[in-house]
Amino acid sequence: MGKGQELYKKAKTMIPGGTSLLSKRPEQLLPENWPAYFSKSKGCRVWDLDGKEYIDCGLMGVGTNTLGYANDEVDEAVMKVVRDGNMTTFNCPEEVYLAEKLLELNPWAGGVRYTRGGGEANAVCVRIARAFTGRDKVAICGYHGWHDWYVSVNLGESDALAGHLLPGIPTGGVPSELRGTSIPFHYNNYEELLKIVNENSDLAAIKMEVCRNFGPEDDFLQKVRQLATERNIVLIFDECTSGFRETFGGLYLKYGVEPDMAVYSKTMGNGYGICAVVGRKDIMEAAQGSWISSTFWTERIGPTAALAALKVMERIHSWNIITEIGTNNKVRWQQLADKYELKITQWGIPALAGYTFNSPNALAYKTFVTQEMLKKGYLAGTSMYTCIAHTPEIIDGYFTELDKVFAQIREFEDGRDVMKALDGPICQAGFKRLN
Repeated sequence: MGKGQELYKKAKTMIPGGTSLLSKRPEQLLPENWPAYFSKSKGCRVWDLDGKEYIDCGLMGVGTNTLGYANDEVDEAVMKVVRDGNMTTFNCPEEVYLAEKLLELNPWAGGVRYTRGGGEANAVCVRIARAFTGRDKVAICGYHGWHDWYVSVNLGESDALAGHLLPGIPTGGVPSELRGTSIPFHYNNYEELLKIVNENSDLAAIKMEVCRNFGPEDDFLQKVRQLATERNIVLIFDECTSGFRETFGGLYLKYGVEPDMAVYSKTMGNGYGICAVVGRKDIMEAAQGSWISSTFWTERIGPTAALAALKVMERIHSWNIITEIGTNNKVRWQQLADKYELKITQWGIPALAGYTFNSPNALAYKTFVTQEMLKKGYLAGTSMYTCIAHTPEIIDGYFTELDKVFAQIREFEDGRDVMKALDGPICQAGFKRLN
């Protein structure tokens, strides 16, 4: 057991769940053997507490660092702020400069508000939409955070959110009175959404990801846009994950469908906490009639990092780079599967892509991939969030090692016991309470 696992064992005695982000729990990745904590990072490389170096061909900060870890230009801008002061009684001018940039990128919009986390940004835009319309209910499609308004979906059906991110999300602490205030619908199922709209005249917003695992069909987004317009419902696109990954701005640009509000997070600050709610001017003005305020939404590092990150993105067209890498990854994953006659299902936009083994042992295989790739110095599961530091040499090395892992999975499919090849338990799928 390395220093990281030892520290995580201690953490679970003090921090409920071990860490504040489910996606970073070792139980979700490689139980009992995941290094858990880092000492430093650069590009797509991460060093653990024992000083061992890994190449991150996995989550890349859970999708935050498309410009790579510790990007020189972004960090230099942030360090100047650290030296000059991050928080004072005055406001930082960077929040105004960033608002100008975001409105330039979203010409349909006329107002911006900031938060530091994606979940709270989603809560803010729902609050504003409710204030603007005077209505209460929200139709949702996709993952939108941890707040009561969203998790209340599972009050209506015990695991309704399983189809939007992961199964088992609990409702402990969510008031039962919120039952039915957020109503889920499935992506590309326009008739389901239409039924919700027809049966709920008090719908304030339609809140959805532009796409997650697959794209729109049969003009789905255009139909949703038209429906929202006809019924005076606020259309909100959650671009927390998808923004700046396939276009310079929202993924909605790819499909030519403008929302009434959009939420940006993750990539915008390249690892620094900054989120933005962008919306039509008349809608955003409703924020002044609702209490939406927080001290650290006015700190300086977040908007400074965003301005620097956007400058780098725009100069090098980072979204094209990471999309090309991800597109090639998808081709090579399929080539490996075909080579070893394994059935996989691929999902996600190229820069957020992954695959699932079509097997009853899929979770064990995923665990085995993580285990074996870790031994070779790669942080890798069955997905890869690409960044500009994923050079051809790094990707080639990754696939060389992954080829060997797929060869062993072929052996498992032919009768070898995968459980005997695992050094610990199978990774978890979905939410589980830790004892």
